[in-house]
Amino acid sequence: MMGLLHILRLARAGFILGREGVFLDVDPSLVPPAGQPVFFLFRKLARVGTASRPDSLARAMARLGPSYVKLGQFLATRPDIVGLATARSLEQLQDRMEPFPQSEAVAAIERTLGQPLSDIFAEFGPPVAAASIAQVHRAKTSEADGGREVAVKILRPGIDARFRRDLGDMMYAAQLAERMTAEARRLRLVEVVETLTRSVRLEMDLRLEAAAASEFRENTAGDPDFRTPDVDWNRTGRDVLTTEWIEGVPLSDIDTLRDAGLDLPKLGAHVIQSFLRHAVRDGFFHADMHQGNLFIDAEGRIVAVDFGIMGRLNAAQRRFLAEILFGFITRDYRRVAIVHFDAGYVPRVHAVEEFAQAIRAVGEPIHSRTADQISMARVLTLLFEITALFDMSTRTELVLLQKTMVVVEGVARTLDPNLNMWTTAEPVIRAWIEDNLGPSGKVRDAGEALGAAVQALARAPEMLERIDTLTEHLRNETRPQKVAAPTASRWQTIPLWLLAAAAMFALLR
Repeated sequence: MMGLLHILRLARAGFILGREGVFLDVDPSLVPPAGQPVFFLFRKLARVGTASRPDSLARAMARLGPSYVKLGQFLATRPDIVGLATARSLEQLQDRMEPFPQSEAVAAIERTLGQPLSDIFAEFGPPVAAASIAQVHRAKTSEADGGREVAVKILRPGIDARFRRDLGDMMYAAQLAERMTAEARRLRLVEVVETLTRSVRLEMDLRLEAAAASEFRENTAGDPDFRTPDVDWNRTGRDVLTTEWIEGVPLSDIDTLRDAGLDLPKLGAHVIQSFLRHAVRDGFFHADMHQGNLFIDAEGRIVAVDFGIMGRLNAAQRRFLAEILFGFITRDYRRVAIVHFDAGYVPRVHAVEEFAQAIRAVGEPIHSRTADQISMARVLTLLFEITALFDMSTRTELVLLQKTMVVVEGVARTLDPNLNMWTTAEPVIRAWIEDNLGPSGKVRDAGEALGAAVQALARAPEMLERIDTLTEHLRNETRPQKVAAPTASRWQTIPLWLLAAAAMFALLR
C-alpha cells in the first residue's frame, strides 16, 4: 500500500515535471528500457511552445511545493547530476512562501520557551521573511536585558510531517533508479536523498542550527574581516532560534557599497579568502554563501547569516583540498593526480600518468587566459567529465564544497569582474600548506605523536593490572574439577599478553 502511495505521488510530480518540459533536457540513452515508455509519455506532456531550457526544473520545483524547493536548492550543489546550466538556474530558486499567521508564531514561541511572549520580548514584529521551513521576525528584548534588536526564526507549523512524506517519495524513486541504471549508482542518488534528509532533519531542530552558528562564530572570532551573529541561547529552542539582528548592507547592493567608499575588489578577495580559510583551516564552512546571506557591517566586515546548510571536511579531506588547489596554482598536475590516488578516489586500474594528463587538460586553460576569463564553473565542468571517464565515485562532501566555491566566486566577481580566483586563493592555501605540511607542521605532528606515546606509557601499569585481573578471572572461569598443571595455565595466558603487546604498540605508533 505504501509503495502505491509513493507511485501515485511520484506520478503527480512526474506530470508537473513533464508539463514544464524538464524531460526535454534528458538524454533518452540514459533511461533504461523498462522506463522508456513512461519517459516518452512525460516528454509528450510538455506544454505547447515549451522549449528545452535550463530553468524548466526550477519552475517545476516551485510548483511542486516546499519539499521540492528544498530538493532543488540541494541539487544546485550537484551540477554533476543536473548539469551546470541547470544548477545555476536552481541557485535562483526562491524559497519564499506566504507567512503563517502571527498568532501561530506567538503560540510556537510560548510553547517552545515555556513563557508568555511579553516575558520574552519587549517588542515582537510581523514576519520579515518567510520560507518553506521557517519564517523570521524582528524583535527586541527588554531594557533590563539590554534592549537588544534580535532576529527570531520560527519553524512552520506541520512542516515536519510534510517533509517526511515527500522525502519518502524521493527515496523510493532514488532506490528504483539505482536498481535500474549504473549511472544512478555512480551518482549515488540514494546517498543524495539521504544527505538531503539529514540536512532537513537538522533544519527541523533549530537548536542544531544555533549550535552550528555558535561553532562557526568561535572559529571565526579571530578573523578581522569576517564575523557571524551571536546566538541568544535563552531564547532558543527546538522550534525557535534567536540571534542578534544584523544591520548592514547586503552584498547584492553594489551601488550602496560603492557609495560608502568601500574597496570592492578588496572586498571580493575577502569573500574568497574567508571561505577558503574556513574550509581548510577549520574544516567547517558556510555552504550557502549567496549574496542574500552576506552583509557588510558598519566596520566593513563581512557578516554571514543563516546556518541551515553547513559543510564539514575531516583532516584528510582538508589536506586533499589544499593539495589539489595548490597543485592547480603551481601547475603540478602529477601531484594533483597522486593526491587523488592516495585518497582512494580513483581506482588503481587507471594509471597516474593518464589521470595527470587529464588534469592538465583542466588546469592549463586557467593559466592561458586573462583574469576575467578564468571561470571556476568551467573548471568544474571539466572535472565532472573526468570523474566519469576515470570511474571516480561521486564524493558528496567534495561536490558540496566545489559548488560552494562556484557560488562564492560568483559573489566575488559581482564585486570585482576581473578577480582571479587562483591568485586570490594562493596566499591562504600556501599558508596552510606551509603550516601543516612544512617543517613546522612536521614538528607539531611529532609533538602530538610524542604526547600520545607518553600518555600510553602513563597508562601502561593500569593496563597491565587489568590484564592480570582478566587473566586470573579467565583462569577461574575455565579451571576444571582438577587443578590444571601450572605450565598449562601459563601457556593459556600467552594470547592475552600478545594482545596486550599489540595494543601497546598501536598506542605508541
